[in-house]
Amino acid sequence: MAQSQFDQFLTEATYRDPESGSILSRDAFYGLYTSWCNVSQETPQAEHVFWEAMAQLVGPGDELRMKGPAAADYILASYQAVV
Repeated sequence: MAQSQFDQFLTEATYRDPESGSILSRDAFYGLYTSWCNVSQETPQAEHVFWEAMAQLVGPGDELRMKGPAAADYILASYQAVV
């Protein structure tokens, strides 16, 4: 079965860390997705489509952390004073 864009995003841009004690905020999570789309040359889906998919793929207790090129892109885009 082919991976959906959202499955691929979760695999490439996040990892589960149950011991971290923190979770991504909604804004950071969606921002990471748009950064992943930018880096991966994918067309981002509408925000409501993203949240519907995440409701199916990510459980309420899942503690996700950022990783990979999308994380770097998101951080640099979010904190432009660093550049």
